[in-house]
Amino acid sequence: MSLTDKLRPFLCALIVCGVAACGSLRSPVPPLSTVQPPLPSAETRLRDSTGNEIALFALGLIDTGYRFGGKNPEAGLDCSGMVSYILERAAGIRVRGSAADIARQGRVVASDELRPGDLVFFNTRNAPFSHVGIYIGDERFVHAPNRNGKVRIDRIADRYYAQRFEAARTFID
Repeated sequence: MSLTDKLRPFLCALIVCGVAACGSLRSPVPPLSTVQPPLPSAETRLRDSTGNEIALFALGLIDTGYRFGGKNPEAGLDCSGMVSYILERAAGIRVRGSAADIARQGRVVASDELRPGDLVFFNTRNAPFSHVGIYIGDERFVHAPNRNGKVRIDRIADRYYAQRFEAARTFID
C-alpha cells in the first residue's frame, strides 16, 4: 500500500470536517423584514411621484428662451411664468403672479428637506422673493434666469445663488 493510499481516508475526513466547520461558522441570514427599510406611506409616494413629474417637466424646458412676462415656451418664459406653466401642466396646480406672489401661496419647506418639485426662491434684484426656480434634487434647480438667458440648471450652492437664497415652498401635499 502506497503512502497516498494510506493518507486518502485521512484527507477525506479532513475535507469533510473542514466543509462542515465552514458551514457552521456562517451567521444566520436575517429575515427580509429587518433588511428592508419600511415602505413609504401612500401619501409620501404620491408626493414623490408628483414632485418627480414636476422636475422632469422642468428638465424638458431646458434651453427655452427667456422673455419678461413670458408664460409659455413658444413665446418665452420668465421665472414665475415658467413655474406657473410647469406646475399646471405637470401636476394640475394653478399658481399665478410674480415670484413673490407665488412664495406667499406655498407651504414653507426647510432647506434641508427639499425634494424634487419644490420651489426655491432668491433675492436677485434687491427685492425679497424676486426669483424662483424648481428644485430637481442634488442641490440643483431649473430656472429662467434673465433677459439674455435661457431656461437652465444651476446649483443652489453656487456662490451667487447661495448668497441670495431666501426660502423654499411646496405646493405638493
